[in-house]
Amino acid sequence: MLRYFMSAIGGLLLCAAPAQAQFGAEASASKAGFAFPASGDVRIVVFRPDVAVGSQSTAGLNEPNAEWTATAREHLGTALIKSQQASANTIVAMPDLEGEQGQVLADYRALFKTVANTVVYGRLFAGNRLPTKRADFRWTLGEGASRLREIGGADYGLFFYTYDSYGSAGRKTAQIFAAMLGVGLTAGVHIGYAGLVDLRTGELVWINADLKMGGDVRDPDGAAKRVSQLMEDFPRRALPAVAQ
Repeated sequence: MLRYFMSAIGGLLLCAAPAQAQFGAEASASKAGFAFPASGDVRIVVFRPDVAVGSQSTAGLNEPNAEWTATAREHLGTALIKSQQASANTIVAMPDLEGEQGQVLADYRALFKTVANTVVYGRLFAGNRLPTKRADFRWTLGEGASRLREIGGADYGLFFYTYDSYGSAGRKTAQIFAAMLGVGLTAGVHIGYAGLVDLRTGELVWINADLKMGGDVRDPDGAAKRVSQLMEDFPRRALPAVAQ
């Protein structure tokens, strides 16, 4: 049995180095010159967080957990709204939609994820930067994103994504054996990013990503920590001073 387990560990170690290279970075970027208007009402619609939570098997495969995902989505949604209440912006929570509007929202959530993944892995981190995207920050969901402005009644849309795969007991044991052999092996994957889109033009104006996040999203405090990390560099307008 031990021989079989060590053989399995050996197989895991072959792919340990490439896996490690993907994580351990945090970065944010914004469109050059972007800032919220200094005056007037700025409305931001917050879309329901796109969340996936599961456990990581000994071999490193993710096993989705629907209960954990639902719990994390609720905690993250609450924390995300709270994180914006201290700003001078008007925050609107996008309700669950059905029919044509629901399909439009689903399509643009999927499109945002595609664009955001390209930005994260092709622009934010130096080793992976696409040659044509090294200097400019020009990304868009297309002018059709104005449909979300009509549906949500806001000029900006805030998208939020997290992926968590918590290391199982078997994976953690494999990590210990790998360490004994002098090789680093991850136990758990925690990735997240948040992005702000100008719904009038479809342009992505800000994004923050972290490929090695903290905070257990399955409890309220951990979810609040996760939101705090991803919203750390969010462009803000200070609340107006109260006249004395």
